Amino acid sequence: MIIIVKNKDTLLIDDFKFKCSIGKKGVCNKKVEGDLTTPKGLFNLGNIYYRSDRVQKPFSKLKSISIKKNMGWCDDPNSKSYNKLIKIKKNLKISHEKLYRKDHKYDFFILIKYNYKNPIKLKGSAIFLHLTKNYLPTKGCVALSEKDFLILAKLINKKTKIKIN
Repeated sequence: MIIIVKNKDTLLIDDFKFKCSIGKKGVCNKKVEGDLTTPKGLFNLGNIYYRSDRVQKPFSKLKSISIKKNMGWCDDPNSKSYNKLIKIKKNLKISHEKLYRKDHKYDFFILIKYNYKNPIKLKGSAIFLHLTKNYLPTKGCVALSEKDFLILAKLINKKTKIKIN
């Protein structure tokens, strides 16, 4: 099964067509950290992360992980943890994205395994399929409404890939 991000506002899976949003500067082949583009290509998916203090564990064949207050995603190209899940400690000196957020964007999210296995410095990090309420452009992720995200979560499994055109 393949999730297809057809254009800047359409995501397709099976017989479902969902409204979505992508990076502010569109899709590109040569993503660079912080360039506000969504990487083009075919990617595997990682786990589903969710805020158990706000939402119920999603029904999905993917492994679900509850987001803790000390969880982050390293976006520091000089760190050996670049583009990986990290624990945020008090004196952490590396740049990172907080996963436990005040807004609701990360109440649910799925890792898009872009530049993930052997990450290349500055090629981009923290590319997620996450939530949106207003479909404003993202910093490079793909965003869906919560209702659509939960439908998608039920349909996919570990073999599902996402194709971003």
